[in-house]
Amino acid sequence: MPSLILEGGTLRPIFSSGVMDALLDQDLMFPYCIGVSAGISNGFSYISKQKRRNLIIMEQYRHDPRYIGYRNFLRSRSLFGLDFVFGEIPSKLLPFDIEAFQNYNGQLLVGVTNAHTGLPEYINGMDVDEKWTMLRATCAIPLYFPAIELNGNKYYDGGLADPIPIRKAIADGNDQHLIVLTQPKGYVKKFSKQNAMIGKLFRNKFPQLEEVLLTRHEKYNETVQFCEQLEQDGKAIIIRPGQALNSFEKDINKLRYSCQHGYDLAMNNMKGIHQLFQ
Repeated sequence: MPSLILEGGTLRPIFSSGVMDALLDQDLMFPYCIGVSAGISNGFSYISKQKRRNLIIMEQYRHDPRYIGYRNFLRSRSLFGLDFVFGEIPSKLLPFDIEAFQNYNGQLLVGVTNAHTGLPEYINGMDVDEKWTMLRATCAIPLYFPAIELNGNKYYDGGLADPIPIRKAIADGNDQHLIVLTQPKGYVKKFSKQNAMIGKLFRNKFPQLEEVLLTRHEKYNETVQFCEQLEQDGKAIIIRPGQALNSFEKDINKLRYSCQHGYDLAMNNMKGIHQLFQ
């Protein structure tokens, strides 16, 4: 069975949205979809078959202070307006097609990081609640978001503990993969002093999270190498941008370009993607 793997990256997964728009144009719906952070959040519009929805959100609300702005810290302790992003937009401004979403017959998994254990967990995306709590959790970048409570536990960004959840997809029995990354080939994540600082801040409250933050770069780089080996072995197709995009990109034209770039690369690889289903 083929799987679709979606990396996060704040606004960088607008590239992934272009890839998924191409899949929708080809009427290709992966029976297994897993991802973290904004990658899987954008993936929900793929599951609901709403082409260009993620790009329209960027075009209309990227510069809206209700979407991203420091005043949101006063309302939700987050740089992002959580109730706006996960409330007004999907329910009123650009309605999410929940009926089409519920008609999806495959498996949808949302990766999150347990703040207390530091371990990755994978939540059934089809069980999403009205407040989109699991998506708030998978996008919860430390300092930019508060810890998100779900089912009695607190969670942060899924990309901390498992940035590219390919091994979970394999463990679930998938043998062919479309892996959508949001950094260009050759990108190497480096040790982050900011992560070290955040780890110290959380040391007393979430001691297991500190180690996750300190070794995040190692986990990421090793996982990319693993994905590349799968591609060499004929078990995966990797689609990634040709150039880097700022995680908090403000230029709408660059966001549009990244989305179109993802679409074009997916179309160029469409023959191989179709073969994943055979």
